[in-house]
Amino acid sequence: MEDKYILSLDIGTSTIRSVIYNSKTDIIGKAFEQVILHYPKPGFVEVDPDELWQSIVNVVKKSLEDASLSAAQITAMGISTQRGTFITWSRKTGRPFHRFCTWKDIRADKLVTEWNNSYTLKAIKFGAYVLHMVTRSKRFRAASVFNFTNNQTILRLSWALHNIQALKDAVQNKEAMFGTLDTWLLYKLTGNKVHISDVSSASATALYDPFTMQWAGWAMQFFNIPFSILPEVVDTAGEHFTSTVPEIWGHAIPIRSCIADQTASMWGSCCFDVGEVKVTMGTGTFFNINTGRTPHASVSGLYPVVAWRLGNELVFSAEGASNDTATIITWAQSIGLFENPADTAEIAMSVPDTDGTYFIPAFSGLGPPYNDSTAAVGFIGIKPSTVKAHLVRAVLEAIAFRTVQLCTCVRAETNYVFNYVRLDGGVSNNDFIVQLVSDLTGLRVERPAQVEMTSLGCAHIVGLQLGIFKSKEELKSMRKIGTVFVPRPHIKKAYENTFRRWEEAVKRMCGWYQETQPFTTISDTKHSLTQQDNIKLAAMGEKGDYAK
Repeated sequence: MEDKYILSLDIGTSTIRSVIYNSKTDIIGKAFEQVILHYPKPGFVEVDPDELWQSIVNVVKKSLEDASLSAAQITAMGISTQRGTFITWSRKTGRPFHRFCTWKDIRADKLVTEWNNSYTLKAIKFGAYVLHMVTRSKRFRAASVFNFTNNQTILRLSWALHNIQALKDAVQNKEAMFGTLDTWLLYKLTGNKVHISDVSSASATALYDPFTMQWAGWAMQFFNIPFSILPEVVDTAGEHFTSTVPEIWGHAIPIRSCIADQTASMWGSCCFDVGEVKVTMGTGTFFNINTGRTPHASVSGLYPVVAWRLGNELVFSAEGASNDTATIITWAQSIGLFENPADTAEIAMSVPDTDGTYFIPAFSGLGPPYNDSTAAVGFIGIKPSTVKAHLVRAVLEAIAFRTVQLCTCVRAETNYVFNYVRLDGGVSNNDFIVQLVSDLTGLRVERPAQVEMTSLGCAHIVGLQLGIFKSKEELKSMRKIGTVFVPRPHIKKAYENTFRRWEEAVKRMCGWYQETQPFTTISDTKHSLTQQDNIKLAAMGEKGDYAK
């Protein structure tokens, strides 16, 4: 029987990967390139669409060469993309009005703060609370505690609509098109034939209501976002993605899936059943639990997203995020705490503790349970006896502690009983962090033999659509677990005071930039960087070996 080949294209925050799998999900070819990030002004984090397109074309070519295959031999391809990163372009010419505005971009921070403090939003939340008390609707419960954040698309899009004149003119003439990265990429790959978005990517924008499964009319009205610029929202897999135009790689390649990166990794980890959990430790840490056909209404800041929709199969996920993980590792390396990230676990274990030093990992603010975009990064408790190894250990402990907090939020808000976590992402290669997560959560942690689950998830869903794989049970049987970490109860007990003291340290850094000069006014002068700007921009640089 002739083998089938599936190409997975994964476009992350810092890396573009093209991986080719055979029918047994063995990797037979792969290639990667770094995403070039641009920082034209304080808080702006952009990707040039022309540079990105060229890198995508190149990386697929290299993976085909690595596999000794031609595009004609690829059975089909799947695509996964970072979420929240968006662009707008001309319906007439196809040219963008600006660079990609990435999910790490905080140019709309002033708008986020103003809206979260506005009487309008407070009135909406109060009204939603009253409706929840009357109807007990989970949708109104979620709305009663809703706050805008920088990594949501909605306010950055609003900023663009008000500040980019060419876009404003195109909107008035109904010639503008909007899309997250998946939408733009599908538009380019198909020769400008489709303007669509997978439901998992759309649901992460705050423009799409997972409770109604429609674009949120209230958001369109409040922010003057015309429906005419929005893509059609489609299922996660199917023939509606059509094929690439032959001119790109020499032969048309059928596209059979497009999915958000975090839910792609759920497929890679085979989290198909309600209550199953995966944690991705890449640029940030993302804790996802399968909630089945019910979107989760959170009061602690967990986000309800559509994991996937395949015809009648609709699956939701509750997600908690800590936006700085690999960024923290890269920053610590840049200031000379260590030379090689691979050495950090050994360095951390060279000392018995942190000597009372604690680290707060908040370059992009703090997610659940704090949900504080004004929190600051810092070491607390440094003494004359503190050495580099103590600081390294404090950094790694903080990453583990934030993961534990996300787990605690999920446990507090849901009735799901889970006994294990499936881990992936570059930072999951760090044994010290992973073992500590297992110890403090009391959960068995499974790390796969190959930690890039996003690419594998694409191959899984494409293969299932094409009949290469017969069922989800077959996919589960092919899972390759590399290392299992088992909790050590005595370590959890030994860490009780350390974890409590770390949480006290975090509280001291919350609201920090409300007390000083807040990072909300975007200067038009490239050189007018404050110390805080420089710290934040340093954190947004290249992600290195640990990046997802």
